[in-house]
Amino acid sequence: MTQELDLDAVIRARIRGLRLARGWSLDALAGRCGFSPSTLSRIETGHRRIAIDQLGPIARALGTSIDELVDLASDDDVVIHPRRDTAHGRTTWLLTREDEPHGLVVAKMRITATRHEGRLGVHPGHEWFTVLSGTARLHLGERVVVVEEGQSAQFSTMVPHAVTADDEPVEVILVLDRDGRRAHLEVAAGDAPD
Repeated sequence: MTQELDLDAVIRARIRGLRLARGWSLDALAGRCGFSPSTLSRIETGHRRIAIDQLGPIARALGTSIDELVDLASDDDVVIHPRRDTAHGRTTWLLTREDEPHGLVVAKMRITATRHEGRLGVHPGHEWFTVLSGTARLHLGERVVVVEEGQSAQFSTMVPHAVTADDEPVEVILVLDRDGRRAHLEVAAGDAPD
């Protein structure tokens, strides 16, 4: 019963929050979803239980999905904890959830390794990164591209690649697709990341 009450409270708060974030009155939302303003008011205040068949029209009107309205994900993991890989000279902070539904993962990475040990990774997809501080060396096959603070790089990961620090540690924000996430963040213990 408690979880059911918690879910009702979460849904009500999300409907109201999304409506207010858009600057809409109850009348404006009512016009978009086909319910009366008084029905929406009673739903938001908890004076009326929301019926399952009401969720779809309300979610569509608010530009979200039913899944997002009813998600009871815990916020225990809102603090980002670094993942240290001292053997390969990297520390990674995930800035998005690993189970991100769109498949993209954003991470901050501090790279201290100045050599790639002769191993260049290859996997399907594309990667993007921006240098926050320091200078990165992007190894693309036989080429080495220097990417300085404030600059960004985008490349096909079908080209053998690695990112290392130039002379001193470099910090980057990187965006990885599903294949990049598997290659860089789900590396088996003992394997060198690319």
